[in-house]
Amino acid sequence: MAIEIRVPTLGESVSEATVGKWFKKPGDLVKADEPIVELETDKVTLEVNAPAAGILGDIVAKDGDTVEPGALLGSLQEGGAASASAAPAASAPAPAPTAPATAPTPAPAADKNNGPAVNRIAAETGINPAAVAGSGKDGRVTKGDMLTTLVGGGAPVSVAPVQVRAPSALDDASREERVRMTKLRQTIARRLKDAQNTAAMLTTFNDVDMSAVMNLRAEYKTVFEKKYGTKLGFMGLFVKACVQALKDVPAVNAEIDGQDLIYKNYYHLGIAVGTEKGLVVPVVRDADQLSVAGIEQKIADFGKRARDGQLKIDEMQGGTFTITNGGIYGSLMSTPILNAPQSGILGMHRIEERPVVRNGQIVIRPMMYLALSYDHRIVDGKEAVTFLVRIKEALEDPARLVLEL
Repeated sequence: MAIEIRVPTLGESVSEATVGKWFKKPGDLVKADEPIVELETDKVTLEVNAPAAGILGDIVAKDGDTVEPGALLGSLQEGGAASASAAPAASAPAPAPTAPATAPTPAPAADKNNGPAVNRIAAETGINPAAVAGSGKDGRVTKGDMLTTLVGGGAPVSVAPVQVRAPSALDDASREERVRMTKLRQTIARRLKDAQNTAAMLTTFNDVDMSAVMNLRAEYKTVFEKKYGTKLGFMGLFVKACVQALKDVPAVNAEIDGQDLIYKNYYHLGIAVGTEKGLVVPVVRDADQLSVAGIEQKIADFGKRARDGQLKIDEMQGGTFTITNGGIYGSLMSTPILNAPQSGILGMHRIEERPVVRNGQIVIRPMMYLALSYDHRIVDGKEAVTFLVRIKEALEDPARLVLEL
């Protein structure tokens, strides 16, 4: 009997996926619950498992095809003893005839009443100046009005300029490899650029003496792992320090909604995790209600499932603040980009022994640079500096975390 293999429900706000690759070929034996095809969405990569043991029949959705939830991927001939050459009971449906392509929308004609910059943007993007609310003299449309519309501040934009790279020299072209970006990488690129275009992003820095935290970890890491079944890292203490700082400086935990500010009295902290396919940010919900051990267990579980491609979509939604640790890759300093619509992101970096002055003496201390990128539309410079100082104070004197000082 032939069994259909279909796209599973992808989660809230995810309407399509791309077929990444098939792990099996038609005629291959498969076991029940064995991964047979990989799907890529704009949030996660997930595997579709075989619904039963048998032989893979027709593959309807090829590598690179875009599919919707419930769409037919292929078929499976149930029964492991079936002949590898047996034809599947149901053949793939004939593809629907391709609809004729619609003619591209012509660019708006140049209007002498508009400035040359406005006409140029209209020609490049397809935005009709007549549909843009003008802020210039006598209601004329300005270059700023057009750019505001382009980044989403005004009328919807249906056509955007496409950047085309210059052709490579013949000798170089033969040594290049062109690979299509995954859905996840496309989404990362779009979101990061949107954050730069929308937020008034600024970064402030501080450094922290990690001596106390490293001594605490060295003293208790063995008994901690024995009791809780997970390693005592630095991230649990950083999350606790961030929650405390967010309570003291609530603007960093807020976001803009139109002309309103939304202050969030809950603390869902996103922890950036690097995978082979790109950066994902699972969210530790209600981090203020978790112990250091609970946070470390959550992060360890997220990290493992992120690398295995097993994170669920709802586990990466709803964050109010993000922490990213470039130090595990050796980064000394960076300016992280906001994870919109959040107003703040903390960048951790590598620990490096450096000479510092303590009580008039030059001593060597394990130091780490911290970077807070923030949306200056919401967070003032004083608040950003205060936020980092609160984290510095908590980590240099961990007793403050216990006493919530």
